[in-house]
Amino acid sequence: MWDWGSAAFNAVIVTFVFSVYLTDSVGAGLDGPLSPATWLSVSIAVAGLVIALTAPVMGQRADRGGRRRRSLAIWTYATVLLTALMFFVDADAPYPWFFVGLVLLAVGSITFEFGEVAYFSMLRQVSTPSTVGRVSGFGWAMGYFGGIFLLLGAFLGFIAGDGPERGLLGITTDGGMNVRLVCLLAAVWFALFALPVLRKVPEHRPSGGAAGGGRAGEVDDDEPGFVESYRILWADLKHLWRRDPRTVKFLIASAIFRDGLAGVFTFGAILAVTVYGLAPGDVLVFGVAANVVAALGAAAAGLVDDRVGPKTVIIGSLVAMIATMTVLLFVEGPAMFWVFGLLMCLFVGPAQSASRSFLARLAPAGSDGQMFGLYATTGRAVSFLAPALFGLFTWAFATDRAGIAGIGLVLAAGLLLLLPVRTPTRAETSGGWSA
Repeated sequence: MWDWGSAAFNAVIVTFVFSVYLTDSVGAGLDGPLSPATWLSVSIAVAGLVIALTAPVMGQRADRGGRRRRSLAIWTYATVLLTALMFFVDADAPYPWFFVGLVLLAVGSITFEFGEVAYFSMLRQVSTPSTVGRVSGFGWAMGYFGGIFLLLGAFLGFIAGDGPERGLLGITTDGGMNVRLVCLLAAVWFALFALPVLRKVPEHRPSGGAAGGGRAGEVDDDEPGFVESYRILWADLKHLWRRDPRTVKFLIASAIFRDGLAGVFTFGAILAVTVYGLAPGDVLVFGVAANVVAALGAAAAGLVDDRVGPKTVIIGSLVAMIATMTVLLFVEGPAMFWVFGLLMCLFVGPAQSASRSFLARLAPAGSDGQMFGLYATTGRAVSFLAPALFGLFTWAFATDRAGIAGIGLVLAAGLLLLLPVRTPTRAETSGGWSA
C-alpha cells in the first residue's frame, strides 16, 4: 500500500503533472537568463546532492535507534504536507510562486527519498529468505498500478478537455486551479495509503552496532551526533569491504544499471514522438500501457526471484532490454515502437524489484537502513550517466535515435559489473530476517 500511495509523488508531482505545470504555466512569463526548465533542473540537482550526502546517515541513525517506522512516518507525512502546499502555487502570480514551487518540489524530493530509504529497509521485516523476491516484486507492481489509477483519475476528473473548465468535474483553469486540486488529491492519496504499513509493521529492534558486526538489541546510551555518524559510516564501509566486498560491488553495479533503467522512462516519451512518429496524445496511452506491462513483469519476476535468485532475474532483464534496444535502433514507425517498446518495459520492473531484493539479502543484520541509504546515494552519484550518454550519442550521430545506444551502453556497463557479484546463499542471509 505504501508503494501504491507513493505513486502520488513519483508519477503525479515529479513526472507528469506538477513539474510540467510549474515550468509550462507558472514559469511561462518569467524573464531572466535561465529558462523555467533550467531552474527546475538546478533545484532537482541540489536536492539530489543533499540526498547523496545524507541518505546513508539518516538510514544508519534509524537503524541504531530502532526508529525505522517512525522515520518512515515522519518523512512520508512531510512529503504529504509539501505536496498539499503545492496547491498554493498560483499560475497567475509567477513571482514568487514559481520559486516557492521549486523549493517545495526540491525539498519534497529529499523527504520522499528519505522515506523510501526507511521503507526499503523494512523489507526483511515483512518477508523471509524464501519470499523476499515476491514481496519486493508485488510491492513494485503495486507502485506501477497506483500511478496508473491516480493518473487516470486526475486526468479524467481535473485535466481532460479544452476551454476554461476541465475534466468531468468541470474545474476552472483560472490560476491553474484544476492542477492545484490534483496536488491536494495526490496528498490525500499518499496520506491514506501510507497508513497500513505504519499500523501493521512493528518497529524493529535497535541495532546499535556497525554494519559488519553489531548485535541486534545493543544500542549506545548516547546516540552519536550527526558529524560523528559520518565517522561511523566510513568505519562501517571499511569493515564491510573487508568482511564482504560483494555488497560494495553490488551497490556500484546497481547504481549504474538503475540509472540506465531511469533513462528508459526519462527519454522514452521523447523518442516515441521524434523518432517513431507517435502522436503526442498517444504518448499518455502508451505510458499507461507501459506501466501495466512493467507492473505485471515485476509481480511475475518476484516469484522467479525466489526460485532462481535476484541476480539471474537482473541479468536476464538487462540482456533482454539490451537486445530489444538493438532492434529499436533499426525499426521504424509507431507499430514497431508499440511492440518493442512494451517488450522492453516488461523487463524494467523485474530489474528494479530484484535489485531491491538483492540488497536485502546482502545487507548485514541490523543495518538495512544504512545500506539502502547507500543504495540511494550511489544511485544519485551516477545519475548523470544516462542523460550524458544519451546527449553525447544524439550529438555525435546527429539523430535522436542514436540516444538509444547511449542508454543501452549504461545498462551494459552495469551488467558487466554485476556478473562477478555472487548471490548470497540462504544460509548467509537467514540471520538478517526478523523473527
